[in-house]
Amino acid sequence: MAKLIFGCGYLGLRVARLWKAGGDKVHAVTRSTERGAALATEGLAAIVADVTDPSQLVLPQDVETVLWAVGFDRSSATGKSSAAGAHAIQDVYVSGLANVLRALPQSVGRFIYISSTGVYGQVTGSEVDEDSPCRPTREGGRACLAAEELLRASPFADRTIVLRLAGIYGPDRIPRSSDLAAGRPIDAHSDGWLNLIHVDDAARIALLAEQKARPPKLYVVSDGQPVVRGDYYRELARLLGAPPPRFVEPPADSPAAARAGSDKRVNPRRMLADLSPALLYPSYREGLAAICRTDL
Repeated sequence: MAKLIFGCGYLGLRVARLWKAGGDKVHAVTRSTERGAALATEGLAAIVADVTDPSQLVLPQDVETVLWAVGFDRSSATGKSSAAGAHAIQDVYVSGLANVLRALPQSVGRFIYISSTGVYGQVTGSEVDEDSPCRPTREGGRACLAAEELLRASPFADRTIVLRLAGIYGPDRIPRSSDLAAGRPIDAHSDGWLNLIHVDDAARIALLAEQKARPPKLYVVSDGQPVVRGDYYRELARLLGAPPPRFVEPPADSPAAARAGSDKRVNPRRMLADLSPALLYPSYREGLAAICRTDL
């Protein structure tokens, strides 16, 4: 039986590589012919299709596990279609998912949905876990929550594992490192909590969820070591040999202000107890140190 990935990007490609290393056949759906060719060089069976167009979703029938790790083009992430060929985030995350669910074979035994801790809207630094109320304030969080609800009402509800991931970081994905290195200010509050998970740990946790979780199941996924934003950037600056970070108030209507408005501490106790992951990077300190040694 094969694996099928929707969204074979920063996280999904790492999951695909782990599956391939274990001897599995992996199909990967992408909208781009060029991206499909690149995935083929990885030994993946690329399927060029747009999830928002049901007529394109001709899917293999031997699929055992599906991973939905679809991202969104942040240049058009306004909740509205903008450029030609662009889709609204709800079109991709919700309508696209609905199309996929209708096209999937009944052989699917696991559907792993990569969601986000953006489904929470807490602003007081309170702790959140799987039982905390979801009041997303940003469009991405609302779309993820709507997709989760769609899955819970679908024929695959009893086969679904939802992973609400904290902020993913890793090689080539350390936001604001160039600003720090150049001595430019960070347009964010220095207080407020960051919740993180290294991309390599996130990929390994997805496989552990497939192997160990008994669906339906919901997990919040982080390294369990929330860090105050100022402390995070001070450590990154130290590793870069850059001046200590300076913080300025972000414009009120900016994405930075929207991100800074959320303030919570993610507790992944259920994930740690059920899946027992041996994290490669137990906190941001180990993760940043490894990246800065090789990338920055």
